[in-house]
Amino acid sequence: MSELADYWVKQAADKPLYPDMVWSRPENKLQAGKLLIIGGNSEGFAAPAEAYELVGKAGIGTTRVLLPDKLQKMIGSHFDAAEFTASTKSGSFGRAALADCLDLSLWSDGVLIAGDLARNSETAILLESYLDKYEGQVTLTRDAITYFHELPTAVLQRENTNLVLSMSQLQRLGISARFTMAFTLGMDLIKLIEHLHEFTKRYQVSIVTKHLDTLVVAVAGQVSTTKLVEDCRIWRLKVAAYASVWALQNPSKPFEALTTAVHEALC
Repeated sequence: MSELADYWVKQAADKPLYPDMVWSRPENKLQAGKLLIIGGNSEGFAAPAEAYELVGKAGIGTTRVLLPDKLQKMIGSHFDAAEFTASTKSGSFGRAALADCLDLSLWSDGVLIAGDLARNSETAILLESYLDKYEGQVTLTRDAITYFHELPTAVLQRENTNLVLSMSQLQRLGISARFTMAFTLGMDLIKLIEHLHEFTKRYQVSIVTKHLDTLVVAVAGQVSTTKLVEDCRIWRLKVAAYASVWALQNPSKPFEALTTAVHEALC
């Protein structure tokens, strides 16, 4: 591949590649969109709680957070945005939560499945059913991704789906999907860009991942890279929060939206 293929663009850390998107953002919260955050289990809800703060900084209009009802006594009325739904005996999301997930998703313009879901077979069934029935925009990150390691087509073939994931998670999805161009932890950036170009031409999903000091966005064969000024080990939740906001505010420009979200999250 040439140094800069026609499907690859570079974004500077100190300058957004698409400044018009930054300048044209909604100024009124009523026009800034509605986001549903799903996550948490009885052992913790740090991810959805942090995501709630982050999407506010990213410029969302209104946010609601759906948590398992095993957390209701712990949280009480201290978290105004929280709503509760059926959980398993162990405190994860139960299959009976599907109706609430779908109802709140219809209220929203986009959904962020933020993580802290724990491992549970009922939660796996719920997530699979939810993504099959809900057709709107969804962003997944952290341990929400691991639920689809064994059933990759549920996310890879779904429209309006953004995955913010580690290289190891991307490698696992590629193997499970039997994608012939392997993702490996030691691959160089150029090879990753080539593979993501082909991967997102084949599958409808949009990808955001991190290669050493570079964040990589891939949508429908287009790829952007943003080199980080400093190392950022804890990045997935913040980038996912910004990605979910920018994507729902710019549904007709997914590549530009995710590329700008990366810049705004880390600038």
